[in-house]
Amino acid sequence: MSITTANIQMVDLTSQYHRLQAEIDQAIANVLHSGQYINGKDVHTFADNLSKYTGAQFAIPCANGTDALQIALMSLHLQTGDEVIVPAFTYTATAEAIALLNLKPVPVDVDWQTFNIDVAKIEAAISPRTKAIIPVHLFGQTADMEPIMQLAGKYHLAVIEDNAQSLGSIYTFSDGTKKHAGNIGDIGILSFFPTKNLGCYGDGGALLTNNETLANRLKMIASHGQAQKYYHEIIGCNSRLDTIQAAVLNVKLRYLDEFIAARQTAASSCLSKLESIYGMEMPFCISSSTHTYNQFTIKISNGKRDELRQYLKDKGIPSMIYYPLPLHKQPAYRDIVRISGDLSVSAKLCQSVLSLPMHTELSEEKIQFITEKIIQYGK
Repeated sequence: MSITTANIQMVDLTSQYHRLQAEIDQAIANVLHSGQYINGKDVHTFADNLSKYTGAQFAIPCANGTDALQIALMSLHLQTGDEVIVPAFTYTATAEAIALLNLKPVPVDVDWQTFNIDVAKIEAAISPRTKAIIPVHLFGQTADMEPIMQLAGKYHLAVIEDNAQSLGSIYTFSDGTKKHAGNIGDIGILSFFPTKNLGCYGDGGALLTNNETLANRLKMIASHGQAQKYYHEIIGCNSRLDTIQAAVLNVKLRYLDEFIAARQTAASSCLSKLESIYGMEMPFCISSSTHTYNQFTIKISNGKRDELRQYLKDKGIPSMIYYPLPLHKQPAYRDIVRISGDLSVSAKLCQSVLSLPMHTELSEEKIQFITEKIIQYGK
């Protein structure tokens, strides 16, 4: 295949669909013939399959990852003004759900190498109003969960894992115990946005927990606060994963490990070709976590990030900046966050990061095209 600018995409969902087309089309057709578009059997099957895959005792599907965050927070009996610790370098949804419930986000700086919350800076951010920590497993790699869980136990804090980008990542504790990301804290949240490791063909999300009481409360909140139809015990919301999306996810979940392996192979090839370019830092992998490469994010430390991005655009190679502003500098949050400590790493990352194309269909030929252009730029 001859590589042209039209062949290079940040994420190639069409080619992935073509690979699984027969199975996906049949799964969708089965739903259409059943007429069970809301809460059909595929939703329950997917919940069971997701539970088995992650090792979590309970999986509760919902409408999207942001809803999952809000539902998780609603389940914790928090009060107006209670504080929730979050990384300063993350997508807005992490803090948005907190703010919507009249809670206070407390951004903490992140680690330069991993992009994840700097565990060494969490304890100083804890106040008498702190009730929860939301570590975000960013770009496909888990935050360092063992010390986070130890801090949470010491201060009696809930832990909600924002695992929207890292489904399939495995964290290894110091005693050798291994757990799926999202199945370590009190609640894990997932997003099935189409570009995620496991993506549906619309919006979708889920919550994971091993606490039966909490699971029941999460289910009720996601269904208008009811355990029995038309009997509403608590205030909830309407957040459902529709049956067609569940059917798609049931098919794709069977291939998730294969998808992750393809991303890891592509990332390994990119790393080997780009690791020695001056002024560029490649993704860093911690020893305690596998990396699923939902994003392949490099750092341009010589101040020429925007110049490189324009160069790639001129060559027909897409790229993205995740994220251009840290939470505490977003206009929506400036007046409601409580800043804890220095957040300079997060601010610097926003000026340095650049995500390159990464997906399950990224061929070696395409990788060669992309990396050759970057190498030429670096000379």
